[in-house]
Amino acid sequence: MSNLTHMNKQGRAKMVDVSVKPVTLRKAVAKSSIQMNAETFALIKEGKIKKGDVLAVAQVAGIMAAKGTPGIIPMCHPIIITGADINFTPCEEESRIDIEATVTCTGVTGVEMEALTAASAAALTIYDMCKAVQRDMVIGQTFLVHKSGGKSGTYERGEN
Repeated sequence: MSNLTHMNKQGRAKMVDVSVKPVTLRKAVAKSSIQMNAETFALIKEGKIKKGDVLAVAQVAGIMAAKGTPGIIPMCHPIIITGADINFTPCEEESRIDIEATVTCTGVTGVEMEALTAASAAALTIYDMCKAVQRDMVIGQTFLVHKSGGKSGTYERGEN
């Protein structure tokens, strides 16, 4: 068990000690998506969902999720996020909204989980805002696209 970084000598989960790691600029980008029918897509686009501006609420939810990641992912370190942004790309032909979350910090540990959590929360919020008109929406794959900073360097996901 000694080579598992999140396990202690007793084989139980632990939070890794990052106190000796150097401070570097960290950035992570994650994506998700939500598929719906054309009618729901049109209601979002026209601002006619009764709960309000779907993408504005999902924007705030994604940012809040990035900030709150350590509260829901047990081994995540609380970090000072220096930036968080959510971008939405509506794909009308497929009645889908693509979501991209970017999170940055200057610190000793990465922000991949914060970006993934932000993208997921934005998708979940779109679902919540629209479930009164459609319950069979599908949240698509959520994945890391980019990460930079730290000892492991830069990661770029290839084409999907």
